[in-house]
Amino acid sequence: MTEPLPATPAWPPKSAPRLFVPGPLDRDMVATIDGAQAHYLVRVMRLAPGDSVVLCDDRTGEWLALAEQTGKREMTLRCVTHLRGREDVPDFWLCPALLKKDRFDLVLEKACELGVARIRPMLTRRCVADRINPDRVRATLVEAAEQCARTALPVCDAPAPLAHLLADWPDDRALFFADETGGGPAAAAFAAHRGPAALLIGPEGGFDPAERDAIRAHRAAVPITLGPRILRGETAAIAATALWMGIAGDWPADSE
Repeated sequence: MTEPLPATPAWPPKSAPRLFVPGPLDRDMVATIDGAQAHYLVRVMRLAPGDSVVLCDDRTGEWLALAEQTGKREMTLRCVTHLRGREDVPDFWLCPALLKKDRFDLVLEKACELGVARIRPMLTRRCVADRINPDRVRATLVEAAEQCARTALPVCDAPAPLAHLLADWPDDRALFFADETGGGPAAAAFAAHRGPAALLIGPEGGFDPAERDAIRAHRAAVPITLGPRILRGETAAIAATALWMGIAGDWPADSE
């Protein structure tokens, strides 16, 4: 006689781990987890058959899966309930100049947590870095998405020179330019705009005069100020993104 399947909870326990896996996922699909993810589930979380895991695939959304088999190096999980679809995030891009590795990792992490749809790193004359590690970037974004229960991973482009970014800029997207030499108050500028938007943040040494002139001359640029103090690159990116989300993003919608 076949033993009955364990009852499926309406929602996994809050302690259930969340993992991004290749998709698409579907009901009754069996996913095999190995490598570092298997080590985390088996050795760190000590999951046993029947325990819950939340799986995300950046395509179909979020699934409740139950552990079926566990081994030293892999675990199999069966998708049993579709919890929610892939979320719609605000159409907001963050365009930060490259920073030192650990500081740029922080920008990536917080941009994901705050709900940024796309990250477009740029290269300027005063950047101290000129490249990123795609695997490191993805790992940082996935870990942040798992932590904050996000189901849609942000897109992160390869770094491009500022001149290329400006030349290829879409006509329908406002480009808020955080300019330390002055501009309109950021909060007022964000509140006055509706539609696709992006935020341009410079490097630690700021933009040089020629770069600043090129940005200000761009048809989509909206110079803004982030207050009376000089902010580090990562602070400016995180603070301004949070301000935009609170005024024009999806935070007000969540409070209705």
